[in-house]
Amino acid sequence: MANGDNSIERFYFKHLQGEYQDQKIFNADCPFCRDHGFKSGRIVVYLNREGFFYGYFRCLNRCVPGGFALWFAHLAGIDLDEVPGFVPDQDKITAQPEYPIENINDEIRQYRDRLTPGLINKFAAAGVTEATLLEMQIGFNGRYIVYPYRQEDGNCYSARCVYPDRPEDFFWHGNESFSIEPYNLFNLQDIKRCEQGTLFICEGEENLLTLKQLGFPGVAVSHYNGLEKLSSEPFVHLKNIFIVITNSSEAELAAKNLASRLGFKARILYWPAHSPTKYSFWQLAKDSGKGFAREVSAMVKGSRSFSPFATPKREYRLFVENLVKERGEEYLKLSSGFPLLDTALGGIHGINVVGGAPKVGKSTFMIQIATEMALRKIPVLYYDFENGRQKIYQRTLSRLSKLSTSELKSMRDGEEVKERYDAACSSLQQMFRFLRVINDRKVNPALMRKHIDFIRHETGNEYTVVVIDSLHKLPFKDFSERRTGIDAWLRQLESIRDELQVSFLVISELTRGLAGSYSEEPHLGIFKGSGDIEYSADNALVLHPSPAGRETEPGFPKSNRLWLVASREHSPGAVADYHVEYPYWGLREQSS
Repeated sequence: MANGDNSIERFYFKHLQGEYQDQKIFNADCPFCRDHGFKSGRIVVYLNREGFFYGYFRCLNRCVPGGFALWFAHLAGIDLDEVPGFVPDQDKITAQPEYPIENINDEIRQYRDRLTPGLINKFAAAGVTEATLLEMQIGFNGRYIVYPYRQEDGNCYSARCVYPDRPEDFFWHGNESFSIEPYNLFNLQDIKRCEQGTLFICEGEENLLTLKQLGFPGVAVSHYNGLEKLSSEPFVHLKNIFIVITNSSEAELAAKNLASRLGFKARILYWPAHSPTKYSFWQLAKDSGKGFAREVSAMVKGSRSFSPFATPKREYRLFVENLVKERGEEYLKLSSGFPLLDTALGGIHGINVVGGAPKVGKSTFMIQIATEMALRKIPVLYYDFENGRQKIYQRTLSRLSKLSTSELKSMRDGEEVKERYDAACSSLQQMFRFLRVINDRKVNPALMRKHIDFIRHETGNEYTVVVIDSLHKLPFKDFSERRTGIDAWLRQLESIRDELQVSFLVISELTRGLAGSYSEEPHLGIFKGSGDIEYSADNALVLHPSPAGRETEPGFPKSNRLWLVASREHSPGAVADYHVEYPYWGLREQSS
């Protein structure tokens, strides 16, 4: 938007003799028409200081392409120092490419003269006139519409040839080097013409033609994936950029990626909610006829400067919505089932890393928490790289039925045993709807996100708990070394936690002490292989043998003490002791 400075008006008033229309448009005799074969014509300059196109001029005869004040000075031979905002030597910042001697200008002129009445009518159906087609040098080679891709030097070295009404059928004609980045931008000369001003970037040449018909400046990529590859460098001297896309989620994502590179000057034109999928400016122009300009104007006025940040209104709404959710039953159910642990942590939220020596019972601990949560209808994804799916289920059935694994296999007779077994099987079946055990050693963060989406959809619950057994056995295929891989995974878990409100329970190995044992007093530095646990974990816990946990005889109840060694919100210290209910693969919590 323009400020209160009227130097642009003074510039045009000095070099054009005319009058105001509606106090926003300046109308004068075009100084360029006669030099371009037109007897006379009118030029209009948009001088609405509150508009995006403040200072934009165009000839109604289309004798020259429209643009902003610097382009007007270039056409009129005016010293550029007279142009408000001119920066000397700006053009020298970016080196110009060396163009080949040979071009296809003559062929383009021949193709232009071959446009058939049928094709002219095709364009006319979207309001695009012959004058616009001539200005853009659109042609026909006998079977394909020819879109010339002129370069900054004004010459054409390649053209995209598209079969009418079948956009997927196309090929490039001319120098192949100019059919790829950075040269495959249709009408790229308009970038130079719009310095210090506004430009449209369109998905598709046809969509750009509808805007050129209205008199707007713009460039186009042939497909939305071209937006992904578009460099921000050519657009550095523009003030505003509107991105025009077809109505599809893929195109919108590509536009957002481009907008993030262009910065605050970018504005994506979003389609109204009722718009059909794949709808485009070309189709809108055909459907709305003379109302097309009004539709475009509404989308322009409704756009806002792109920002990676949510609006203050949306940010507040999301905060309140999350606050309400945290008071809800589903959020409160995110607990381990161990009362002392839930009191110490306030439930299972964020990233919780549990370390312990080998065979100390970490997996047993996690299996019990995961399956108890699943029994309370909380979706749980259990990434297991230690025990195997069958062993997890068997130990769970043993805990629920109070039958040892050997008893489950032999199934001795007895009504009371059968009742316990049947009741445990029934619970296990119910649990399976909310528990997914994954043994895929090729899992990656993207696949984990998909798993989360699937289980949420299948269970109808927006909260998910992810258990990882263990952190050090996650695949590191794409990482150069183990420690780097662990830290990279932790960064991904942080991202998933924040974006999807997922809770994590992650098993970690510990480092051996100086004597080669794991008897060292629990502290944050004993986690193995990652210095990032202290930064990533919301809660870091260590399962450590308690004084009463030493086995003095076979079958003696083994006990471990759980320590909270670091937390973002809670006080460190001993949480509880956990006694193994031998031989049923269960743990009983007791105050330490």
